[in-house]
Amino acid sequence: MRKSRKNTPVPPQNPALAVGGNAQNPPFSALVAYNPPPSVTGDLFSALREAVPVIDAAIYKLVRLTGGFQAVCRDARFQPILDNLVKCVPSDSGSVSLQSFLDTFFEELLTYGTAVAELVPDKTGAVRYLYNAPHKDYTLRRSKTDFRRLEVCAGADVAGNALPGQQNMLVCTLNAKPGEIYGTPLLSGLPFVSSVLLKIFNAVGQNWERVGNVRFAVTYKPSDDTSGKTFAKERAMQIAEQWGEAMRSREVRDFIAVGDVDIRTIGADNQILDSEVPVRQMLEQIVAKLSVPPYMLGLSWSTTERMASEQADLLTTELEHYRRLLTPVLETVCRTHLRAYGYTGEVDILWDDILLRDTVADATARHLDAQTEEILQNLPQKNA
Repeated sequence: MRKSRKNTPVPPQNPALAVGGNAQNPPFSALVAYNPPPSVTGDLFSALREAVPVIDAAIYKLVRLTGGFQAVCRDARFQPILDNLVKCVPSDSGSVSLQSFLDTFFEELLTYGTAVAELVPDKTGAVRYLYNAPHKDYTLRRSKTDFRRLEVCAGADVAGNALPGQQNMLVCTLNAKPGEIYGTPLLSGLPFVSSVLLKIFNAVGQNWERVGNVRFAVTYKPSDDTSGKTFAKERAMQIAEQWGEAMRSREVRDFIAVGDVDIRTIGADNQILDSEVPVRQMLEQIVAKLSVPPYMLGLSWSTTERMASEQADLLTTELEHYRRLLTPVLETVCRTHLRAYGYTGEVDILWDDILLRDTVADATARHLDAQTEEILQNLPQKNA
């Protein structure tokens, strides 16, 4: 008799194309599997925001325009507990509220492409504190037991040991490339363009320091007689002393000299290069990467009303994409907190309208739909 085959569970398999999947480990596999920490490029993007104010302003604009949200529990009995979490949960820098935590988390995500936070629970498992980890304090790796899961390691740990409490870690990546575990920063691709822009700004500053800050060349030509040639040095020293006192004085003073004295302005005949066109070309590349309309950044470029409306619609699409990335993070925080109180259901995150224009447009559309429905209902009565 044949023995009946029992259904044995199939162990989870890793992708065959992934490094360290089903293939044998090649020599120096540690170098192949090495992932550079975020601090390698994080300092560059931090300096970029500080050096180019337009980039920093665009980041803050995106954070603010993403808007607020409401966390709704499907069981009304647990809604007060959830509301208290949203309003009163402590986060970094003494901030209180889930919104302040999300603003910092989203800013880290845009700047470094990867944001990591930690839920600090109390003895009951409820969320007591939300901590945003700086980009230098962590590294990521794939779990050795589950390829789908990312593990957070300490940034200073060379061995790459996973930190305890991985279930309390919140990891979010932005536009991660295939096979990569770190996200792509929004500022990716801007260092070269920004370096050119900074060179122009630096050159303009130096030119204005040289040409704009007026300097004078005072030349004394002694006369051909014997006394002029004999006392030329003494007279030149007296002229230099009197001229220096006149320049250092805060009052307007006249300068009187004897002999042939020529005074010229240094740099008055030179022209400063026009930087408007190259600066605008660099700023256009930056604005195109940040997806923020120029008029929101204080750039007074000619924009028609139609073009401004199209740019606002494109910005709304970008913000909707960011909201889809942040919604799972908020849901995880809310579900973890409610689980300590015995609630295991779902939590819905309802985002506010991005612009007042959207609210007006929705109201107008509902009004037109109601009018259309009323007209359609009255048509059979009229035909009868």
